[in-house]
Amino acid sequence: MLSWVAALLTGILSAHLAQRLWFPHFWKDALFLMRVIRYGARLEIYRRTSRVVTVVDRFVQQAQRIPEKAFLIYEGVTYTYGELEERSNRVARVFGDAVKEGDTVALLMSNEPDFLSVWFGFCKLGCAVAFLNTNIRSRSLLHCFRCCGAELLVVGTLEDILPSLQEDGITVWCMTQESPRPGVHSLLDQMEEASQEPVAAERRSVRCLRSPTLYIFTSGTTGLPKAAVITHLQALKAAGGFWVYGATGSDVIYTPLPLYHSAASLVGIGGTIELGATCVLKKKFSASQFWHDCRKHNVTIFQYIGELCRYLCNQPTAENEKDHRVLMGVGNGLRQDVWREFHRRFGDIRMCEIYGSTEGNLCFMNHIGKIGAVGRSNFFYKLIFKYDLVKYDLVREEPVRDHSGFCQHVQKGETGLLLSKICSQSPFFGYAGSKQLTEKKILRDVFVTGDAYFNTGDLMAEDEDDFICFRDRVGDTFRWKGENVATTEVTEILGLVDFIQEASVYGVQVPGNEGRAGMAAVIVRPECTFDGKKLFSHVLRELPSYARPLFIRLQESLEMTSTFKQQKFALVESGFDPCSISQPLFFLDCSEKSYVPLTSSVFENRGTSHTTRLL
Repeated sequence: MLSWVAALLTGILSAHLAQRLWFPHFWKDALFLMRVIRYGARLEIYRRTSRVVTVVDRFVQQAQRIPEKAFLIYEGVTYTYGELEERSNRVARVFGDAVKEGDTVALLMSNEPDFLSVWFGFCKLGCAVAFLNTNIRSRSLLHCFRCCGAELLVVGTLEDILPSLQEDGITVWCMTQESPRPGVHSLLDQMEEASQEPVAAERRSVRCLRSPTLYIFTSGTTGLPKAAVITHLQALKAAGGFWVYGATGSDVIYTPLPLYHSAASLVGIGGTIELGATCVLKKKFSASQFWHDCRKHNVTIFQYIGELCRYLCNQPTAENEKDHRVLMGVGNGLRQDVWREFHRRFGDIRMCEIYGSTEGNLCFMNHIGKIGAVGRSNFFYKLIFKYDLVKYDLVREEPVRDHSGFCQHVQKGETGLLLSKICSQSPFFGYAGSKQLTEKKILRDVFVTGDAYFNTGDLMAEDEDDFICFRDRVGDTFRWKGENVATTEVTEILGLVDFIQEASVYGVQVPGNEGRAGMAAVIVRPECTFDGKKLFSHVLRELPSYARPLFIRLQESLEMTSTFKQQKFALVESGFDPCSISQPLFFLDCSEKSYVPLTSSVFENRGTSHTTRLL
């Protein structure tokens, strides 16, 4: 008997040692996968029974269950679940006869509690809501309305661009007590007079997970924003992010990101609702106030992008930097060096990277917390989510195909283009208003004739331990200051300047910064000269801050491919070093309100020179 027990214990110990040696993350992987499957099973039940519990339904449930609990804290004021429920009911009552189920309305507001009141209020009427980026200008704004079909707009503050909207037949409502302009309706006074009783639940009833609930705009290669279709399925998946990472209803979540982005609205607000937790909403991120806010409100989880963490690390060192209750950060784009410095400065906070695009059909999550990885995969994960890394030709800017016309897999550790298979388990819903834009994101006949994959446009690598790392972006979009920059849009704006004949816009790496800064190679018209002040005034007026080219390179010609596409590879590689570039270079200098020459002496002393002001 004793020998049998000894053999059993020896076997268990051997299995444990083998697991620790060859499968060190087995139990963490298993626990994480169980949570993913458990949450996914709920969505599958919705699909099979056609009885969908949406994010707004979940909010109503939480408001009934915990009406007195703090849902939102904004600028020192606490709003309970019950109060936001009643306020969203008032919005629904105001517009109950003005809209019908299936309509699309647009929302142009910065971070504030009534962003949620308006969002939820229209959802209770069965409407889809389009979140508009507050940085977009008139031309892009009109395009946004046309592609999502919205005919009603709610704004936080009145903008100068509104007259052009009214000319296009858009009904405009403003969050004010009185109408600020003829033809503009005031909403706050109407809400005060409206009933706080809920509208009939049938008006928000959803029978299909794949029906649209939101439109969130992403940078478009057409030069204008693309309206990513967000279905109830995508919204519910995003809302489970915090829960899958182990968050609970007792957590306090700090959200300093803009609500018109999916990270703050879908993951942040949706995740808070799913947990029944509390969200501290910041109007705008402030590095100097970040830790003060976290201590004041006992924050346990914060949302981030890589730039945010770098800004925090660049703040002056303080004695009480580790005096906080923050346990977890959830976001994306955290660079390895910033990650390590963040841990050194602010303590062993669990940083949970999430990889995924707003419109994409694939998500990676780094539940292990390995520094530098955006996600982790394993055998079972690959059974659920079909993705592949394929060889990519940086010069031709297209996947490499073999003699049969099919894409080629990369080896473990090699960099490749990330593709995600489009199937019933991972559908791609595309963009509103343009089948052509949707089709451009799909690669067909990838491995077999007839298959279809979503092209993420991201170059990734998967190591021997199944950790997935981001390498770079390809195509016509790059990221700067946490925002996507569409090169085609910037190129078109630059082309409106009278002395510019042609422009090629691309992103260049700037040491110590995430993403790529905008740079433009331009050809000046023969009869004209380069005017730095005129160009500065133009980009300041027409482009949001993150999309303005920081560097200008004058060219006599631009290299083209055989299909007459601009060839940017060499331009990207050469960067903005005047020591290696013979053509004139300029940089955006806000103090001079001009693009001024970037000389070798300025470049070599950039740590203390004017160039630091533009970063």
